[in-house]
Amino acid sequence: MDALPLAFSTGWASGVNAYLVVLFLGLADRTGYLEQVPDVLGSWPVLLAAGVLYALEFVADKIPYLDSTWDAVPTAIRPTAGAVIGVLLAGEASSLEQAVLGVVGGGTALLSHLVKAGSRLAINTSPEPVSNVAASIGEDLAVLGVVWFAIENPRAAAAIAGVLLAVGLIVLYLVARLVRRGWRRWRGRRSGDAVTSPAPPPG
Repeated sequence: MDALPLAFSTGWASGVNAYLVVLFLGLADRTGYLEQVPDVLGSWPVLLAAGVLYALEFVADKIPYLDSTWDAVPTAIRPTAGAVIGVLLAGEASSLEQAVLGVVGGGTALLSHLVKAGSRLAINTSPEPVSNVAASIGEDLAVLGVVWFAIENPRAAAAIAGVLLAVGLIVLYLVARLVRRGWRRWRGRRSGDAVTSPAPPPG
């Protein structure tokens, strides 16, 4: 399937920022830069909606705690966008290919969305906003880079997206272990303090 690497790459990118992916692909179609992009993504209503939603996400994604709340809203939107883009990339292909590309795009988007949401929860343990801004800008640049590279070299872009997804899942797993270990130590300390604290004198 020629569109499979592109579906995988755009699926990963959609899990990070679906609105930016739709906006980028729509503009690529509008300018004739990529013929494989369906014309529906280049329509003005889609471009306008994607632009407005991306502008909202651009702001919300850089504010501590609000970014995690914002990530909870598109838990279904980002995987759905990845699946829809995968199906659209299949074009007039058979229903089997459309189904495969939809699953690849949606599944990859779901995994990358979970990585983003989990990493933002970890970043929000630090109250300063600099890390949130840096993470948000880095994510947008990564999305633009991967999608642009997917247009130029789909297979290489899919490999890069696969590495980014694998690294993100590993880091998320390690962070979850550290948080769990810290939680257990805190509970153990609380239990130990409760046991060793002297009983109050009889009244």
